[in-house]
Amino acid sequence: MTETSIRRPPAPNPAERAKTIATRNGPATLMPTVEPENRQTERVVPVLHHVHVSGSVSVLLPDDHSMVTATKTTSRGELAVMVELTDNAPIDLREPVRGLLWITGWLRPLKPDAARARAISIAETRPDHRLLDVGHGMTLLRLTPASLVLADAEGTHSLRPHMFSAAAPDPFHDYETQWLRHLETSHPDVVDQLAKHLPPALRDGVIRPLGLDRYGLRLRVEADTGDHDVRLAFSRPVDGPPQLAAELRRLVGCPFLARRTP
Repeated sequence: MTETSIRRPPAPNPAERAKTIATRNGPATLMPTVEPENRQTERVVPVLHHVHVSGSVSVLLPDDHSMVTATKTTSRGELAVMVELTDNAPIDLREPVRGLLWITGWLRPLKPDAARARAISIAETRPDHRLLDVGHGMTLLRLTPASLVLADAEGTHSLRPHMFSAAAPDPFHDYETQWLRHLETSHPDVVDQLAKHLPPALRDGVIRPLGLDRYGLRLRVEADTGDHDVRLAFSRPVDGPPQLAAELRRLVGCPFLARRTP
């Protein structure tokens, strides 16, 4: 979405937003990035993926998958690929994608001992029974990142791996889904009050909660003219539910508004 801002409110920086998308562990696809004359367009959905703090990505694929074979038959023993991570809104929207994160790098299968150690490391923070299949019909591969690109309502940004590694996810990343769904289903009156502060041209649209971060609340207006994203900024960054509740009460009375339109 392009943007015409009355006043641009504060937002998490690109590396923080990228780390938040990665931490949410949304849908992922892989695509080889090879020379044009040999270009492949097949998108691969891994059995399991996990983005590590460093920006490296663990990918689980069947032993006989063509991408596993390709990594083993190249002269370097690795394959240039891009992982696309999709950040979907937790609310059922007509355009659910809020952002995309592309991680480009080199994919290499791990040796058995390294694969088991990495599977155990992943399970410590994200238990998943499919990790038990590593070495038993499934191959665990590691993507070493070379570059990252983030695209969301705030813009498109290129990131280096060290920038991603140093960033922290938004403190509400594991709370946002539950909170936004609760806001929509149990407090439509609050959403209606927030909608009163929208520009007149947007007030006839359908107002939906879109996103939450420590800097503010985002709304999606689904109108006949298209979808419009609006950020309502908090008076200060928040880091917990009590502060969030206080800021929401303030926003109901006097929101700080910035408009984003396609």
